[in-house]
Amino acid sequence: MSLHQQPDLKQAVLSLTPKEKDKLLVRLISKDKMLIKQLHFQLLEDESDLADRIDNLRDALTQLFKTTKVGNFMDLNRLVKQASGMVNEHEKVTKDKVSELEFRILILKEATSRHVDLFSNSYFSSSEKLRKYIAGRIKHALGKYTKLHEDLQFEYRDQLQELIDFGFTSGLQSYCRALNIPTQID
Repeated sequence: MSLHQQPDLKQAVLSLTPKEKDKLLVRLISKDKMLIKQLHFQLLEDESDLADRIDNLRDALTQLFKTTKVGNFMDLNRLVKQASGMVNEHEKVTKDKVSELEFRILILKEATSRHVDLFSNSYFSSSEKLRKYIAGRIKHALGKYTKLHEDLQFEYRDQLQELIDFGFTSGLQSYCRALNIPTQID
């Protein structure tokens, strides 16, 4: 239930002394790990810290793809989801849309270039989940791309087009079509 749905409780909280509010606020914040990370970033970090976070995540993602053994479709699906989770956390904490797109493209490039053989035409049911997921990630990255300013889009246009081209020349083709992914970026 929301605090807005309980106006009496809201009023009681607002009428607390500043010391009581501070104590309550600290107790509430400590129960939400993501909120702690967001507040730390917003209140204690600056642009150089964001640059460090971006570099560290880029290195972590690259290392993850280099060191994780992928033997089949399910392994790659798990790896891509793990990497996507890392990017999701980064975006929730920093709210940086540019680096989010950069990392989404990086994940897709790593997955498709390192494991091309897993994207050939195949009728394994396990490959269907991976292909559907990767095609969805391409569409998701395209959506992030279209929301950026056109000057920023310029930086990522070629990389994203390469992924789309791969999608339409691999076993992802039917999934890309089903998701109405355009063959060319405007």
